[in-house]
Amino acid sequence: MDIDIEREKTGRKASTVAILGNIFLTVFNFSIGIISGSSALVAESAHTLSDVLTSIIAFIGFKIGMKPADREHQYGHGRAEPLVGLVIVVFLLVVVYEILSGVYAKFTSGAVLVAPERIAAYMALIGIFVNLVMTTYLFRAGKKINSPAIIADGQHQKVDIFSCAAIFIGVLGSQLGYPFLDPLVAVFIALIIIKTAFELGLDNVNILMGKLPSETILEEVEAAANKVKDVKGVHSVKINPMGPYSSAELHIEVDGELKLKNAHEIAHKVEEKIIYDVSAIKMAIVHVCPFDEECET
Repeated sequence: MDIDIEREKTGRKASTVAILGNIFLTVFNFSIGIISGSSALVAESAHTLSDVLTSIIAFIGFKIGMKPADREHQYGHGRAEPLVGLVIVVFLLVVVYEILSGVYAKFTSGAVLVAPERIAAYMALIGIFVNLVMTTYLFRAGKKINSPAIIADGQHQKVDIFSCAAIFIGVLGSQLGYPFLDPLVAVFIALIIIKTAFELGLDNVNILMGKLPSETILEEVEAAANKVKDVKGVHSVKINPMGPYSSAELHIEVDGELKLKNAHEIAHKVEEKIIYDVSAIKMAIVHVCPFDEECET
């Protein structure tokens, strides 16, 4: 219970930091973008506004994922988190459309392109710093509590570091006599967002499709089971990812002459040992087989 309380506390704090930080960036990116005449900065304000919404969505998914198992969801609600990750992908693609539509309108309007004022470059530097701090914090928090929703939000936030750097370069280039660089940077931002959306979507689809959370988890489960006294072998280990946690199913081999009660006790000890030793496992189902006899899998 203490672990769940600490996990919820960490997740809530990470989401609060992301929401407040992005509200700050949205207001100032838009204001400075309008004042300075920077299309890229205005495009970035649309992106940071989407960050506010996706951080809220990520927190909602995190809260749903924290709900315990019930009669209708006997393995808990953990898959809500990767589902929220896919919702964030949709938001990213909407932002891409808005950015590219704005750039297209600017290039086809026939208006003379004007270099944005230097204040836009200063705002871009502030954006790099703020986004770096938020991204680092979200990644650390997400990995600490193994939250796909918080990690997805961190991936979304990471895009802003590169986009702010691109805005900075674009503004300086425009000041040097190349005003077309500013809207081109907005296109570059859109391409970065597309790449992030693809990677984020793939990661969350893999979780929903049951991809192993790590390359070593099968060995970790087997090693934990073999530590229990009277376990003579382990086979048919399977992992079922549930978002922030997973369940394990496995067969253990014991002395065929053991009484049913004793074999049952060993199975329970194995379940407890796996849950204790392997942090990603929250539930374990153990099937007992007689040692040195063929066991149907």
